[in-house]
Amino acid sequence: MVSASVRRPAATGFVFSLIGLGLLGGGAWLAALGGSWYYVLAGVAMLATGLLLWRGSAAALLVYALFVLGTIAWALWEVGLDWWPLAARGDVVFLLGLWLLTPWVARGLGLDEGGRRGGVGWSGPRAGLGLLLALFLVLAVVSWFVDKHRIEGTAPPPLTSNPAIPSAVPEGEWHAYGRTGAGQRYSPLSQITPQNVDQLEVAWHYRTGDVRGRPGDPEETTFEVTPLKVGNRLFLCTPHQSVVALDATTGQQLWRYEPQIQGAGALALQHLTCRGLSYHAPRTAGTAAPDASVATAASAPATPPPDAPCRNKLFMPTADGRVIALDPGTGARCQTFGVDGQIDLWTQMPNVKPGAYYSTSPVVVTERLLIVGGTVLDNVSTQEASGVIRAYDIDTGALVWNWDSGNPEATEPLPPGQTYTPNSPNSWSISSVDEALGLVYVPLGNQPPDQWGGQRSEAVEKYSSSVVALELASGKVRWVFQTVHHDLWDYDVPAQPTLVDLTIDNRLVPALVQPTKQGELFVLDRRTGQPVHAVTEDAVPQGAAEGDRTAPTQPRSALSFNPPPLRERDMWGATMFDQLACRIAFKRLRYEGRYTPPSTQGTLVYPGNFGVFNWGGVSVDPQRQIVFATPTYLAFVSQLVPRQDDSTMYVQGKDKPNDSLPALNENFGAPFAVKLSAFTSQLGLPCQAPPWGYVAGADLVSGQTIWMHKNGTVRDSSPLPLPFRMGVPNLGGPITTAGGVAFLSGTLDYYVRAYDITNGKQLWQHRLPAGGQATPMTYLGADGRQYLVVAAGGHGSLGTRTGDSVIAYALPR
Repeated sequence: MVSASVRRPAATGFVFSLIGLGLLGGGAWLAALGGSWYYVLAGVAMLATGLLLWRGSAAALLVYALFVLGTIAWALWEVGLDWWPLAARGDVVFLLGLWLLTPWVARGLGLDEGGRRGGVGWSGPRAGLGLLLALFLVLAVVSWFVDKHRIEGTAPPPLTSNPAIPSAVPEGEWHAYGRTGAGQRYSPLSQITPQNVDQLEVAWHYRTGDVRGRPGDPEETTFEVTPLKVGNRLFLCTPHQSVVALDATTGQQLWRYEPQIQGAGALALQHLTCRGLSYHAPRTAGTAAPDASVATAASAPATPPPDAPCRNKLFMPTADGRVIALDPGTGARCQTFGVDGQIDLWTQMPNVKPGAYYSTSPVVVTERLLIVGGTVLDNVSTQEASGVIRAYDIDTGALVWNWDSGNPEATEPLPPGQTYTPNSPNSWSISSVDEALGLVYVPLGNQPPDQWGGQRSEAVEKYSSSVVALELASGKVRWVFQTVHHDLWDYDVPAQPTLVDLTIDNRLVPALVQPTKQGELFVLDRRTGQPVHAVTEDAVPQGAAEGDRTAPTQPRSALSFNPPPLRERDMWGATMFDQLACRIAFKRLRYEGRYTPPSTQGTLVYPGNFGVFNWGGVSVDPQRQIVFATPTYLAFVSQLVPRQDDSTMYVQGKDKPNDSLPALNENFGAPFAVKLSAFTSQLGLPCQAPPWGYVAGADLVSGQTIWMHKNGTVRDSSPLPLPFRMGVPNLGGPITTAGGVAFLSGTLDYYVRAYDITNGKQLWQHRLPAGGQATPMTYLGADGRQYLVVAAGGHGSLGTRTGDSVIAYALPR
């Protein structure tokens, strides 16, 4: 009869042998792909340990101790004292080693203590293995307190003489998505400071009653709104397009407008969201509008009396392709605007398909114009609506000019019966305006399809993935700056350009800061489009798909948050097993650094099209002349799928990535469909090592990063709610204040946080009931207190918790 003490090492040996065979097979595959040989050696060591355990030989512990020593040396060589990558390399090794030290295994190996009954000794190979495991534990503890990704620095103090861009917005209010048309997301309020921000408490909590989950809702149904504050009222919109007015001091609902979306359940929407409203109030009598030279059709009538209905207006873009004008006082439609208080954005559009064109972002408002862009269906076909930018009379809704990047010289309104250029690059994000210069700044995306550009026209090549300055008077192009040449990576310009006046070499430069998905912050002279900080053209990988080409160089800004290229050693996982799988996946993909062309093999895209920066953009403190940014680093995979016809659904069913949106990436009419997904392991974790998200401060005068800290925890994105501060992705923008405090709510964990903008230190956080994927705002209430407002409703594509909360915080009375 075999004793239990013998059976236990045999069973353990069987497990070790199985692990060894798996590592040996996977390691051989990785080595054949040109990767690390560590996993082959690890498999051999595990297999040898298992066989010796099966035989009951104490030499198993000696072999395993040598394996632990080799693993420690290899891990330190690859990643140094970086906790999360170090832990992924050693967690399984350490736990298996602890099991080998247990009395049950030791007795079965004959490691008794001087022959005493029941005694277990700590000499020889057992002691050596124990010391090496203790060494690994010490290294792990030390690495927990080492942050290799942290940049420390101090921002300059506020200038006393730097003039702000002129604005009619009162200090305590917030009249546009970025507070003003300059898009700075900066408030001159200073009541909340680094010294008292930790005293913030909930002042009121409003529930909209609008949540994701209605029939026909797309996966990306999101609550991304930044409310406006005018007088003592807040104005906001919900994902299903309701418009709500609240008392800014109490949060009490004053009115609610339902736009009655036409055919809501039948719309083929990719996104259902409203990032915000737009507000217009006529200037006082005798004040000339900076864009007074606009065409006669835009000439405004005499300013109506203060109590006239619709003297001021709110503008709401809808998911069925309209813009509605509302009276801020009552929520009633402004009947003199357009037809029945609305304009139809489908007018003179090609390829009319319900849900295929609409504005997810607030429109631009000037003294006399309403300027509207919109999103088109992304990567569905080559026959989509136009990306035309249109300007309408602010009072009548009459079309004043149209700028179509497919026909850029003809800006006069189209004659009846004609349509705009199909499938031209569109502007789905937020534009900025400088009325003193008479320019509106439009961020542009791509012509679908994103990953193949073999049929793009000369105009498309010029304007895709660019920021374009259009004259308010005529819609003519003043200048264009392209952020990506022949974009094949969905690197459309995602964020609002931020306008700021910078003091450089003792002269005031009217600048524009343009964040991009690839991590560049292009700082341009907004008068001419010329770079303020150097922009170089770097050689990039070549070898596009059949029928396409690749630009030989791509622009890079001196101020950049572009991450270093990924290496095999940057692969990560919760265990050595999924890390091995990620290494194999990495080696199987085509990857030669940023701008590696899409391929049928599968291409690693890093940064991915989620973007280092997305629609939330950045915030600029015009007095310190610094930017507060939230870089996110996630790799994606794109794989071209050759199409045989224009009807087969290529990326559905078993081939459809689990995290892509429904019916996306078919590219009917193009030679290739595309599979697009995040680069993750089988456990759903990113294959690249953390951190994945930061907060950062940069000096816009010197072009240097001042400080940079990983930001956010995995509490709400891991199987166990553990608040490990790994640095998580962010979707939603930051704001800064004259009080020296910045706020952010868009991280994947459900918190709103405050930071000291001088050094980036986190000062305060408060738990949110749902994902806060929106940009906060701040204002002054009727009670004299400064309020912070956050929308917390979650984001469908990110999987954050759904909600319908609007929460206001203030200091105690």
